[in-house]
Amino acid sequence: MSSMTSLVQSVDWLAVAPPTIAAAVALVVLVADLFLPVARKPLLGWIATAGLALAALSLLPLLGDDRRTFCLTGDPDVCSYVADPFALVIQFLVLAGALLTALLSIDTIKDHDLPAGEYWFLLLSSAAGAALLPASRDLATLVIALEVASLPAFALVGLRRGDRLSSEAALKFFLSSVAATAVMLLGVSFLYAATGSMHLARVAQTLTDLPDPRLATLATAGVALTLVGFAFKTAAAPFHFWVPDTYVGAPLPIAAYLSVIGKAVGFSGLILVAIEGFPSYAHVWGPALAVIAALTMTVGNVAALRQKPDRAHSAVRLLAWSSVGQAGYLLVPIGAAGYADDPARAIGSTVAYALMYAAVNLGAFAVAALVARTSPANRISDYRGLYARRPLAALALGFFLLCLAGLPPGIIGLFAKVTVFSVAVDAGLGWLAVIMAVNVVIALYYYLQWTAVLFRGPATTKDLAAQAADGAPAPQPARPRIPAALTAAIALATVLGIALSGAPQLVLRFASGSLL
Repeated sequence: MSSMTSLVQSVDWLAVAPPTIAAAVALVVLVADLFLPVARKPLLGWIATAGLALAALSLLPLLGDDRRTFCLTGDPDVCSYVADPFALVIQFLVLAGALLTALLSIDTIKDHDLPAGEYWFLLLSSAAGAALLPASRDLATLVIALEVASLPAFALVGLRRGDRLSSEAALKFFLSSVAATAVMLLGVSFLYAATGSMHLARVAQTLTDLPDPRLATLATAGVALTLVGFAFKTAAAPFHFWVPDTYVGAPLPIAAYLSVIGKAVGFSGLILVAIEGFPSYAHVWGPALAVIAALTMTVGNVAALRQKPDRAHSAVRLLAWSSVGQAGYLLVPIGAAGYADDPARAIGSTVAYALMYAAVNLGAFAVAALVARTSPANRISDYRGLYARRPLAALALGFFLLCLAGLPPGIIGLFAKVTVFSVAVDAGLGWLAVIMAVNVVIALYYYLQWTAVLFRGPATTKDLAAQAADGAPAPQPARPRIPAALTAAIALATVLGIALSGAPQLVLRFASGSLL
């Protein structure tokens, strides 16, 4: 890359456009909030949504082009920002997910009287960090992108002022996340001490041949600690304990955002450091991630199985625990990459699974947001007779749950699970494939149980009396009107899910090709 002096670099603005647009629109919203009268505040939501759509569209000119920028002047192959196929796919997932979250948020802000300017600024800032992360190719940029994605999320979780659940959720999320970040920074500093470089390409090169055995010990500790930080973000066991309370306390669109975009950030970071940065330490991170994957899916699915349908917030809790279980499946190909001859090919299955999961999980949260408008306690029992009240919403939720379970007509869920399964078998991890099969069966039970509730007859007077005896407020009569933005979010997620189920090869192309 041309440079005027040995230090000044030229910047490829087109390559960095997706995160830059999201960050610029965040600033526009923050300034506009100062000047808009209260009655015009809803306009901020539409500016933010348009900004996210523009950031997603800015990926189009980058397709089929491996662009790099912020490269070392002496070595143009060692760069801090690379817009390769892997980065573009994850950026698409992040920005499209943030766009769906924005559509879900427009009415939530109105209903819960949340401060609009702050909300949109924080959401766009977090999306900018999440879009920067998959393109980062040095440890410093990775850590900064991770923090830019995470810090606004703490504030978003605790934005419902005066709500005890919301404050508690934000505090738990914040304290556990800060601890994980501190551990990761310690790991990064160990790696820098051992290798003398922050760039993943240089770190990978140096780790293959460390002259001093003491440096090798330091590097092994650095690898392990760095992985812990990303494992926390993916909600992998044993770093998952913050998930259920955080999802229940957060506004529903933010719970949806964390379940999809939070995971995408963690997984892309994990993939980059493991495969680009530490390929020579595959014998350390491969077995560790395989064990964590088995533990995560088991903990998540068993806890989801134990949710009582009539407990307050049981629907969100079930989605929270199920998202921990899904994180376990997503980790399988990354662990398998440690054993594979071509690790870059193995992680394609994680990307394929993440794309399927993002569309259907955001859809499930969108229907939960719709039900929460009339039943704020959001129990699973509140979904009883949803088909009689809102047939299209019930059919959409039924479809999303079947996709997550991997049953027809949710063909894409089945295909995504099969690709993950085959990666584990190909890598010689038969035991992991068996544990995954058992977990898929456990998950079938609670997904189908919830699906069945949707099509049962409406709750009887006896059921309502039992709920009232528990101190639960009686559900209000269903409001006839569904807000336009919420309808659009549910419709968009449904269309995506159906399109992917109709043409699973769209997603599976990522599973077969080499992305990195």
